[in-house]
This record gives sequence, C-alpha cells and structure tokens, in this order.
Amino acid sequence: MQRRDVLRLSALAGAAGVLTLDPVTFAQADDAGGGGGGGREQTRTVTGHLPTGAPDFVYVPVEVPRGVREIAVSYSYDKPAVPAGTQGNACDIGIFDERGTDLGGRGFRGWSGGARTEFAISAEEATPGYLAGPVRPGTWHVVLGPYTVAPQGLDYKVTLTLRFGEPGETPKAVYPPQRAKGRGRAWYRGDCHLHTVYSDGKRTPAEVAAAARAAGLDFITTTEHNTTSAHGAWEGLWGDDLLILTGEEITTRNGHVLALGTDPGTFIDWRYRARDNAFGRYSRKVRQAGGLVVPAHPHGTCVGCNWKFGFNDADAVEVWNADFTPDDEVSISEWDNTLVTAVRDDGRWLPAMGNSDAHREPQVVGLPQTVVLADDLSRGAILEGIRGGRSWIAESSAIDLAFTAVGGRGEHAGIGERLKVGRSDEVTVRLKVSGAGPDCQVRFITDQGQLYGAALPGSGAGTVEWRTTASYAAYVRAEVRHAAADGGASGVPGRMAAMTNPIWLGER
Repeated sequence: MQRRDVLRLSALAGAAGVLTLDPVTFAQADDAGGGGGGGREQTRTVTGHLPTGAPDFVYVPVEVPRGVREIAVSYSYDKPAVPAGTQGNACDIGIFDERGTDLGGRGFRGWSGGARTEFAISAEEATPGYLAGPVRPGTWHVVLGPYTVAPQGLDYKVTLTLRFGEPGETPKAVYPPQRAKGRGRAWYRGDCHLHTVYSDGKRTPAEVAAAARAAGLDFITTTEHNTTSAHGAWEGLWGDDLLILTGEEITTRNGHVLALGTDPGTFIDWRYRARDNAFGRYSRKVRQAGGLVVPAHPHGTCVGCNWKFGFNDADAVEVWNADFTPDDEVSISEWDNTLVTAVRDDGRWLPAMGNSDAHREPQVVGLPQTVVLADDLSRGAILEGIRGGRSWIAESSAIDLAFTAVGGRGEHAGIGERLKVGRSDEVTVRLKVSGAGPDCQVRFITDQGQLYGAALPGSGAGTVEWRTTASYAAYVRAEVRHAAADGGASGVPGRMAAMTNPIWLGER
C-alpha cells in the first residue's frame, strides 16, 4: 500500500467505500515470449494489510496486455485468534474486467465470496461463480471484500497469473425455458432460494434438480450469491415436470435480497449499504428484468444478514427460511404488522413466502416451499401468483390445504383475495388440511391477533371453520403449528407446519 492509499483508507475508516491500490503490470506477450500461442505465463504477487474499519471493497488494478488467453487468481489472508465475542477475519473475492467497476456497470466477471481461494477465467471456460469470455487487454480489477476484520487487522496475499496464447471461443449460454408443461391453472410448489457450487453451496445443479423432484416441487429458482454464472448451468436438468427460473441473491453488508425470476444473464450489483440510499435503483433494475424483489431471512442472525433497507421497494418477503427458528417467528410477526398498515393506508400489502436456502446436505431442498396458484407452469404466471399473494407455505409436499372465506350471499374468496361483504355480514372462514401429522393446531390470525384456534385430529387431517365479520377481522390468515415443546405452558406456539397469506374481508 502506498502512502496515499493509507491516507484515503484513514479518511474512509468506519464508512462504506473503496480503496484502490497501485496497478499491477505485466510484460506484453511478445516481450514475454508468449506470442503465437507459446503457452508462456507470468505471475505477480500483491500483499498488504487492512486495519479494522477498512472500506468494504479493496480494488487491485491489473494491467492486462494483449495476447492473454487466461487470467488466474489465488488469494489468502491470515486468521489470527480473537477475543471471545469478537469477529475474526473474513475476506471475499471477485473480479471486474476492462469495462470497469462502476456500480451496475458491465464489467462484472465473477464473484465467489469466501467460498473459493482461487479462480480462472478464459474464453472457453471459467471457475464456477465466474463468467467465461475473452480476456481483453485493459485494466481489470480484482476486488477484495473484507467482510469482517479482526482487531489485529487483516494481512492478505493475492497472486495473479496471466497465461498467453490463442483466445479460443466462448460457448453460447443455454438458459432454461420460460415454461414447463404444467397442469393448467393449479397450485404449484416451488423453492426460490437455492445455492450450488456456483457460489457457496456444495451441491451441483444436477443434485439440486434431483432433490427438487424428490421433494415434489414443480419449480425452483437458482439464486447464487452476487453472480449470474449458474444461469447457464442447468442444461438437460429441466423438463415437463420442473420449471427452472433464474435469479440472484444480492448479498449486501446490510441484508440479503432475492432477485427472483429475472431475465437470464441479468446481473444486479450488491456493492452498497442502506445508508447509501441506492437500493431503489437496483430494485427497479430487478423489475425491469422481469423479476421480483424479495428480502431474504430479514431477521437472520449471521453477520450482514439482517435486512436494513425497509420494505417499500419489495414485492414479497421471505418470512420462513429453512428449518423454522425464532428469527422466522420474528419475521412473521413483523410481516403481520405490515398487513395492519395496509388496512389503514392504501391497501398495498406484501405477500409472504418461504424457501429452503439449502446449500448442502443435510439441508433439505423444499423445506419450506411456497405453493402458488398460477394459470400455468410458466415464469410469468408463477411470478404473478407470488406478487399477488395467491400462495401459502408448507414444510413439505406431504401437507396440502385449502383456505377460503364465504359470505352469506354466496360471495367467495381465496388466499390473497378480498371477500367483498358488508362490515356486519357474517363470514365463514374454512381451512381444510391434510398431511400435517399428529398433534397439530390451527390458528386463525387477524389484525387483532389470534381470534380462533382448534386442534386437528391425530391423523393431521381435518377441516376447521370460524365465523366472523369484516368489522371484527379486517383479514384472516391461517397457520398450522406443531405442538409446542413445553405443551403450551409458556404461551409460545410450536414450530410452523404451514401458513397462508391473508384473505381480506370487507369493501375497501
């Protein structure tokens, strides 16, 4: 690090920002004896130290000459012991090509976070997480992301290798089709938060597709952290029985958000914090690419997982992530509060969904899953169903339910819909459940909280009815819960087996 870099780092300490180091230069191919496909390579190493309070991103400029066939990068950093309760060192890595590092720009060529210690890019192929394509001359940037820094600081080492030779050709990406055969208008089961070896997962796309079919899913979404490299990795894995949507988990320092069902190949930037007031720009880009904006695990306990951007720019929210835990309970409670706000204000409300966020065994693909009412098994129909809240969440495909509200004159509404009745008209709310397992309880939740509850038969199947009015309940949603661990003595409900989006009652 040069003196000007230290001064700049000092000025940025404690604030999101970037640090750009001095460029790393290489000899031209002819000077290096690597012209004409001679196979020569050159290597340079960069070392440095980052104190606590370092900027979010440290850029290492690499001057790439003509004639380079492949760029390879490896890195390491120290992990000193830290006091109890203190975060140690964690440093991510990625790369931008000669088109630059501007936010939302075209220069992105890959990101592996902290999942890999090395990667390579050429025209013919790239390490998972990275995009194959020509290694054109110009200034590339390796980017380090010091996610957390120990009190002692972080010592890093980056090794850069350029291999000279003929560039080769880039294979044309093959993306999943936008439609599967389906069953016409029906309820379709999906998991829209999944990871493979193309970011920090351990499963291959083939293994994820097999697990999805085994879980009884009709659709999945590939959502790798901060990269689109998996969009073209599913060839031969879709079919009449499985629709595969493309997306991204945008992993910022202030929370994670799913870009769900975006156009294949669409990259959404993540290099900003909530205080930068930039998220609105990128949420619009998600929608422009045909996708939905879905904050993920908003009360997650990992560093940087807690959602800080608010929900004004969201299309839905992931309230149940993987095995049901206390942070999901908090997410559901917060989401329910937003429903009350919708009653008071303009009526716009935020649908809930659940996803597995499965990375590796023994994490279960399809635990939980979102069940969507859609006109067909297509990208457009599935996303429209999620956006409209015509969906419910289950821990597995073994559970099935039907949730309706019926007025005295035959009016009828289902999940996500409004039953247009007078304030004093009687309404019958009905939940039919099967496959829930023994000792499950049904709860009907309204804008006042739980107003009715009943036990299901020991078989886990049954129908529960409740009568109310729009003046008593502005909306009703249903939960199916397993028995509480303490038998209910504490008043804390058991873990979730299934839950619905609301049915709204009354005229607007």
